[in-house]
Amino acid sequence: MANKQIRSVILGAAIFSASLFSGISGAAPREINVGFISSESSQSLRARWEPFLKDMEKDTGFRINAFFASDYAGMIMGMQYGKVQVALYGNESAMEAVDRAEGEVFAQVVDAAGNGGYYSHLIVHKDSPLNSEKDMLAQAGNLSFGNGDPNSTSGFLVPGYYVFAQNHVDPKSIFKRILNASHETNAFSIANKQIDVATCSSVTLEHLGERQPEKRAQIKIIWTSPLIPSSPFVWRKDLPDDVKGKIMNFFLNYGQKGRPEFEHEKTVLEALQYTKFRASNNDQLLPIRQLNLFKERSSIERDGHISSAEKQARLNGIDDKLAALNARVEELNRTKRQ
Repeated sequence: MANKQIRSVILGAAIFSASLFSGISGAAPREINVGFISSESSQSLRARWEPFLKDMEKDTGFRINAFFASDYAGMIMGMQYGKVQVALYGNESAMEAVDRAEGEVFAQVVDAAGNGGYYSHLIVHKDSPLNSEKDMLAQAGNLSFGNGDPNSTSGFLVPGYYVFAQNHVDPKSIFKRILNASHETNAFSIANKQIDVATCSSVTLEHLGERQPEKRAQIKIIWTSPLIPSSPFVWRKDLPDDVKGKIMNFFLNYGQKGRPEFEHEKTVLEALQYTKFRASNNDQLLPIRQLNLFKERSSIERDGHISSAEKQARLNGIDDKLAALNARVEELNRTKRQ
């Protein structure tokens, strides 16, 4: 078991029996697929995560398979059909996994600065005359816009709310041309002057600065979001308790002082630009749910094809959901203050 290799699997070919999680003593080694979104090239993603996954395999005793999906929908589907048991998501896609794929948030990453979050940006080429989101909106009719994956928190949902919804505009109708792509694709497109403005995450820009600083030097940030809760790890709720316990123990202790492999684990985390993992739960998705409901409310308000009575009924329903979420957030805030 000490020499087992991390194996990559393709979504359509990965079929794992429920017997892998039977928990029977002395049974064949159990396997777990750990999933990642390829918002950058799978090769560079694999290189950064492989040491961590090898350590996870050694610590838990499970065979760990790295699973890469080209988009969020593929990863959610993989978890829905049991082909992925654990996955690193953005908050938006984690919400979809929780709602549609029997997912449950159990941990979140903590970045190199000790922050439990990251940022969404609007970026342009360094030579662009655009210096703010107001400049962009004023000139949108002459600009090409690189939006994010529709299931991306920092690439789509957050700028969609703070930049567009709050300014009462629809990006699909104001730009000369609009494309949807990954963070890395957007960053390269801006650096190479292929599009005028795009969304991107702070994490992607940090990685680009390390790997290709000459490309990062071509990019200017013109808008930064409020802090977004850091990316969560999600597992399937139906994993046996003993499996969950081993996974949680590994994540929460990894890279902590006093462990025999502390220096090695610290180096692995530094390559990922993390300092540790902290326990989390589905409550970290509450701000994202609020953003989604606000977006839905704004869309209904602008819809001229439904009757006034139907519109009001739907708005009332959303307001009730928002009130419940707001109450839950306030309850959590009170608990933190105590």
